[in-house]
Amino acid sequence: MQRGRKQTRLAIMLLGAVVIVFTACGSPNSDDVLEEIDPPQLDYIDDEEKLDLEVMEEEIEQDQLSSITEEDMEESIDEEGPEEKGGPETIEVDSHELYLLDQNGKVAPQTMNIEEEEIEKTLVEYLVQEGPVTEDLPNGFQAVLPAGTEILDVSVNNAGVAVVDFNEAFTDYHPSQELQVLQSLTWTLTQLENVDRVKLSMNGEELTEMPHNKTSVGNGYTRGHGINLEMNDQTDLVSTTPVIVYFLSQTDDQTYYVPVTRRVNQDEETYQAVINELLEGPSYMSNLLTDFRQEVELIEEPSFENGTVTVNFNEALLSQMEGTAISEDVLNMLVLSLTEQEEIESVSLQVDSESTIMVNNGESLTDPVVRPNQVNIGQF
Repeated sequence: MQRGRKQTRLAIMLLGAVVIVFTACGSPNSDDVLEEIDPPQLDYIDDEEKLDLEVMEEEIEQDQLSSITEEDMEESIDEEGPEEKGGPETIEVDSHELYLLDQNGKVAPQTMNIEEEEIEKTLVEYLVQEGPVTEDLPNGFQAVLPAGTEILDVSVNNAGVAVVDFNEAFTDYHPSQELQVLQSLTWTLTQLENVDRVKLSMNGEELTEMPHNKTSVGNGYTRGHGINLEMNDQTDLVSTTPVIVYFLSQTDDQTYYVPVTRRVNQDEETYQAVINELLEGPSYMSNLLTDFRQEVELIEEPSFENGTVTVNFNEALLSQMEGTAISEDVLNMLVLSLTEQEEIESVSLQVDSESTIMVNNGESLTDPVVRPNQVNIGQF
């Protein structure tokens, strides 16, 4: 009985303590103390789930990034082409002559930098109006092939014959420019060592004659057919032979050299004939120029030995610097004209048998002068 009373009293005392505690929790000052003492309430199960989710998202992002990067690299390779060790593949660029139409209707070379890839086809593409050459054309010059002309193929066989296949837009050239088209194509392509003759086809069908004036092209076209022909109806093709001489022409921006084909008596010594045509000067109808004085003449016949032709002039050749130097243009005209002969590699120039000659650009000639690789690029 007493034991029961003691348990009752103990229960009453515990109840009173609980009341006191709840009363203290309700006091304003106790909140701060409890906040400092109470540990942070963490939901460990939720945090573990959140951590697992973050890891999964990170792995997904890495997988996506890896996948995108590989796809981008493959697309980049497809678009830009394979790369060699040490950097991207490069296309070589070199200088070549394009035979273009000048303001006087003459076909004349202009040297430009052109990509070497598929060089035969590239050279012909640069002869198309509104084509890749358009932005680089010198003032007064234009391409000869009609706009819209497509070069379907250019093949060169072991015999040195280049066959150029055009689409039907090739026929849109003006009939009066038919020879210029042939000359431009032929002289542009035959500057290459592997090309000696040019044949034409259209949509795979070989052309035996040109579309408008019916110029025969069945056997192909070569440099032997000439360029900027100066002939008349009385020219005897049987008893004459062609020679090429270079005269001058000018635009506002440059002075350049123009090749002209003339026919001379086949009995005349060829080197002498070339000099004679140079001294005769350009036709009055051609708008071409010369820098030779009328008094200039050879004092002996040209001689040839081991690829070098020697030409000996009188003192009238020295027209510059008070009669002490030769004009640079005269020198270039001589070298270009004489080296058109296949066997001539260089020109030895003399004045009154003296081989040391001053040029008006300040240089002194003591050795034979060789032909440059390209024409109209500057000094020789």
